[in-house]
Amino acid sequence: MTESLQETGGAGNGIHELLEKRYSPTAFSSRPIEPEKLHWLFEAARSAPSSYNEQPWRFIAATRDDPEAFARLAEVLVEQNRQWARHAPLLVLSVAKADFTHNSKPNRHALYDAGQAVAYLTFQATAFGLYVHQMAGFDSAKARQLLNIPAGYEPAAMIAVGYLSEPEPLPEPARRAKAPRARKPLESVLFGGTWGEPFPQAADSEPQGRVQ
Repeated sequence: MTESLQETGGAGNGIHELLEKRYSPTAFSSRPIEPEKLHWLFEAARSAPSSYNEQPWRFIAATRDDPEAFARLAEVLVEQNRQWARHAPLLVLSVAKADFTHNSKPNRHALYDAGQAVAYLTFQATAFGLYVHQMAGFDSAKARQLLNIPAGYEPAAMIAVGYLSEPEPLPEPARRAKAPRARKPLESVLFGGTWGEPFPQAADSEPQGRVQ
């Protein structure tokens, strides 16, 4: 089976229009995010499912209205991400609690559940006309130091949130145009009953259009 990438984009394929609209820009407007929208972004994240209802996610967030806090979060980023992400009105670090509260045993699903919470936040952001860019490019040790993250909690991802801007003002290495994105073919990631076997129920129904 070849895991070649397929260009994606378009409408009319049956997935929710908010999922179709979502993408990860590097050009954010300086327009502030309204306080009520900020509230509901994190309420959406809070509503995500989790193993044993542990809700292991934590968020450290700052807007440009708090320059010192915002600068600390920006400092955690690698330079290539910092170049563009510092223009976003909101920076967030997602953090996962490593152990279960009820028995102190390791929660191997903590990062998975934190990712689900950010997915919920992303869906809500898209409904508000906002865009989310999640980043692995940050210094975890620096995050622990600068943001006072206690032992037992694992920094998961940095996140920039804001309204869309044009890409031209950004330095050339940081530009990312809105272009069709590539996804692996469904048959290379979805198996039927055992690894590598086709899942015929999905293969029988070809989507109309292409997924963004």
